[in-house]
Amino acid sequence: MEWYEALALLIGSIMFLMAMGMPVALAFLAANIIGAWIFMGGERGIVALLNNGWGALTKFALVPIPLFLLMGEIFFHTGLGGRMFSAIDKLLGRLPGRLSYVTVLGGTGFSTLSGSSMGSTALLGSLMVPEMSKRGYKRYMSIGPILGTGGLAIIIPPSALAVLLATLAQIDVGALLIAGIIPGLILAALYIGTIFLQTRLDPAAAPAYEVPPHSFAEKIKLLMTDVVPMIGLMVVIVMMMINGIVTPSEAAAFGALGVLILALIYRCLTWQAIKASIRGALRVTLMAYLIVFGSATFSQLLAFSGASRGLINWATGFDFDPIFMLLIMFGVLLILGMFMEQISMMLLTVPIFFPLATSLGFDPIWFGLIMLLALEISFTTPPFGLLLFVMKGVAPPDTTMREIYFSALPFILCSLILVALLIMFPPIATWLPQAG
Repeated sequence: MEWYEALALLIGSIMFLMAMGMPVALAFLAANIIGAWIFMGGERGIVALLNNGWGALTKFALVPIPLFLLMGEIFFHTGLGGRMFSAIDKLLGRLPGRLSYVTVLGGTGFSTLSGSSMGSTALLGSLMVPEMSKRGYKRYMSIGPILGTGGLAIIIPPSALAVLLATLAQIDVGALLIAGIIPGLILAALYIGTIFLQTRLDPAAAPAYEVPPHSFAEKIKLLMTDVVPMIGLMVVIVMMMINGIVTPSEAAAFGALGVLILALIYRCLTWQAIKASIRGALRVTLMAYLIVFGSATFSQLLAFSGASRGLINWATGFDFDPIFMLLIMFGVLLILGMFMEQISMMLLTVPIFFPLATSLGFDPIWFGLIMLLALEISFTTPPFGLLLFVMKGVAPPDTTMREIYFSALPFILCSLILVALLIMFPPIATWLPQAG
């Protein structure tokens, strides 16, 4: 069988099973079993493939996933996130469009602790949209920043999706997490600049209103009690990773322990919050581990059938500039994001794109960050970006999908500007991991 026939059979089987309504992880598993029967000699091939898949689940690099998820779940269910947002809101005073800034500043902090775009968007949407609507904010001033900031959770460490991507691509987990720090902060700054322009161009989009005055001493107290401890925890964890004091797995353990201690100090760690946090983290972790299992076996089938080598030889046979090939891969991810959720995209593309990127001479950490940004943008790509529907679920009932689509566009543009900066100046992503 030719390489393109093998590739079409494997990917076609997965797409067919997903179209029939089968869960993504199970669709990959079923397609892998079919492929092993055809390419690896029947029953013995299936047994060998499954044994290799179980081996992929024993990697120590997977440990941060459940711990980072537990960290974010505790932060959400104990109400620590609400305290941080309330404090930032009071600290900004009567700044025009201040609730939009609160969304970006507080959301960036929450993203670092949750690592979940869906969790960030759901929290921000439920906390901020009703309040901003009550204050007379136009929809694009409330929904847009939330959609943009939710995507920051993908690239700002600790990001569970970054850990999963690094594991699937077999690259350094810690380096990829650290590489997202500077680009994540640049993206947050671009979002703040966008809000500033929107409030200048249309002052009525975010009407001013009276707020209770707070003395300087009160603001310092709010900052030190409700903001610094949460953000400080993340800064300490990241600095420990950068300086090589802890591994990503150890950092995740310290992070989860740190949030537990903060919840105890603030007396908000209830039994109900613990149960909800463990349940939420366990549910996502099991899905992630099934995905790793399916991806590992899928990568082996691509290699065994000759599809990987054939595709790379075919792609590199064109006389295209490597950057042009990068843009093609980026475009493929954006198109897939209109119809698929991000984990499915990773399963389909990581086994193909990373070997191709390596053959083109790209730094794997830099390319991994570019891919994470493509996933982040596809989260809000109309018409089927996952965060668009999460926002629809938490927004006021009269919010239309059209309003959500147009609210997302300026923040998608900010992410595209960051991608352009990374292409022109790769050290933005590579300097910090190399310095560590």
